[in-house]
Amino acid sequence: MNKKYRKLTEDEKLRLQQQSCEAEDWNEINVAEGFKTDYVSHVMFSGTNYLGVMDNSFTLPGGIRKHSRLKYATIHNVTIGDDCCIENIQNYIANYTIGDHSIVENVGVMYVDRLSTFGNGVAASVLNETGGREVYINDKLSAHQAYIMALYRHRPLLIERMKEITDYYSNKHASDRGTIGACVRIKNACTIKNVRIGDHCSINGASRLENGSINSNESAPVLIGANVICEDFIISSGSSITDGSTISRCFVGQACQLGHNYSASDSLFFSNCQGENGEACAIFAGPYTVTHHKSTLLIAGMFSFMNAGSGSNQSNHMYKLGPIHQGTLERGAKTTSDSYILWPARVGAFSLVMGRHVNHADTSDLPFSYLIEQGNTTYLVPGVNLRSVGTIRDAQKWPKRDKRNDPNRLDFINYNLLSPYTIQKMLKGRRILKELIRVSGETSEIYSYQSAKIKSSSLFNGIKFYETAIYKFMGNSIIKRMEGINFGNNEQIRECLKPDIPIGTGEWVDVAGLIAPKSEIEKLMNGIEKGEINRLKYINSHFSEMNKNYYSYEWTWAYSKIEEIYGISPDTITAQDIIGIVKRWQDAVIGLDHQVYNDARKEFSMQSMTGFGVDGTRDTKLEDFESVRGDFENNTFVKAIIKHIERKQELGDELINRIEQI
Repeated sequence: MNKKYRKLTEDEKLRLQQQSCEAEDWNEINVAEGFKTDYVSHVMFSGTNYLGVMDNSFTLPGGIRKHSRLKYATIHNVTIGDDCCIENIQNYIANYTIGDHSIVENVGVMYVDRLSTFGNGVAASVLNETGGREVYINDKLSAHQAYIMALYRHRPLLIERMKEITDYYSNKHASDRGTIGACVRIKNACTIKNVRIGDHCSINGASRLENGSINSNESAPVLIGANVICEDFIISSGSSITDGSTISRCFVGQACQLGHNYSASDSLFFSNCQGENGEACAIFAGPYTVTHHKSTLLIAGMFSFMNAGSGSNQSNHMYKLGPIHQGTLERGAKTTSDSYILWPARVGAFSLVMGRHVNHADTSDLPFSYLIEQGNTTYLVPGVNLRSVGTIRDAQKWPKRDKRNDPNRLDFINYNLLSPYTIQKMLKGRRILKELIRVSGETSEIYSYQSAKIKSSSLFNGIKFYETAIYKFMGNSIIKRMEGINFGNNEQIRECLKPDIPIGTGEWVDVAGLIAPKSEIEKLMNGIEKGEINRLKYINSHFSEMNKNYYSYEWTWAYSKIEEIYGISPDTITAQDIIGIVKRWQDAVIGLDHQVYNDARKEFSMQSMTGFGVDGTRDTKLEDFESVRGDFENNTFVKAIIKHIERKQELGDELINRIEQI
């Protein structure tokens, strides 16, 4: 305790008594230098208390001025900072340290009862309601830590070590005394028990907060709104939980928003998730998981960059051994209105789910697909989402919608649509589709894969979509590698293409938003098992390093695939080979952009104008539509596509001109 305190003078004791104050022992009241009794009245003191000065006023919304004060309260073992306003406490405040310039008004009761870890170490039973995949939440939990803890249960030593690391952190920060940070606003709350509250937090009208940490700070304040109930929880910086939402045994990551009576239990929400109106149970919501609809239930699933349509639903209970089934929608997957999935199932990255699916399909090796229900059968349309304007728009909007203001970010998020992770899936998907043709013949009308049906036209188009995306990614990587360098001969080109580091070959994984070589994840897990990495901050620093080195790893992977994809050895590659790769890249990029362009045009068709121009003619309909939506050619996204086509054409031509004389 850095601040200097003194005992009350006899005159101060007398004045406080005259102002209707009582104390079990006046000698246990300690006050800061400069303390005055003017703004302390109707207070019951017990235990040992420390009071700061009360010299300044607050300006409240609406322009009302209120002086700092301590009034109508019972406090027990409380330290109050300078210029606080504590008043109208219906029961009492016990065992708390309250920071400077904070307001606590109209609160029922606020106390710490015995030793508390403030939510750290609470087990959230994600994915399996009956247990077995518990994640032990803590202040520093990242999506990537949680991913390993939930999914690598086949490595019991790893899980044991990670629990020990969490327990160490939890015990280190355990206390029988709570803290309320500086500039905190707590008003009209009913019960706050065993809760640690960070700086600049605002709590207004919460019903019950019990056993948790609210990690608010000046850069990224936290808002807790009316009628909210939280128990056994961690809420990270920049988040808001409002409008009667209820969470139990949950971790809420940075810049998340839960509101409009959203209900969640045993769930994890990581950076920039949004939940409104609906319900979540035992879900792992990776970054940018969004659900807005009252009729939507997310249960026992793993998601990220996901948008749930209204009425989206899953089942994890087959009425045999209980709710033990789980499922995964890989990054970027979407569900349409009234979609349904019977777990277990796994849906590939950036796929769209329409209708009801009960056949437990695994489409993880066929990303960017549509899963469509027709006559109780799942039909798979591979790769078609690569040409969707919605997919491209999503990829562009995610970075812009990152609302994290905290300089200390917990999650390391890779936004790339095309990466070694998705391209390796497409390479595998192309092999799968070609094998289906070989086994069933080219003349088959319907092919079967993973309890799903694929129409002949969809299969052949899927191969083309995947090849287009593969050429686009590889061309992007090679052109970027050779950017701005003048080459005199083929040997200089080969030297330029050689990777800077050996890390990156082999399989890649998406660790809840972080895309990284599996070898690096294995190295981290081995270090944890051996006890070499034994603190939460060390684990997070390793994830940070992987994220920082992503493009170096990516190029190592792309370099290792040149021969497989183009049939050209990197050791003998020539300028003419590069020119051929670039021309193939231009065809892929521009061809895909034209398909996206045509997909966007559908949003401006006459059918899309239905409902516009009420009581008018066809011309009125068009005028009304354009006044609301604009015209096609001047649409911002459409203009961006055209500009992208021009820029990529110029980029490819520039490289060709630079090396064609070699």
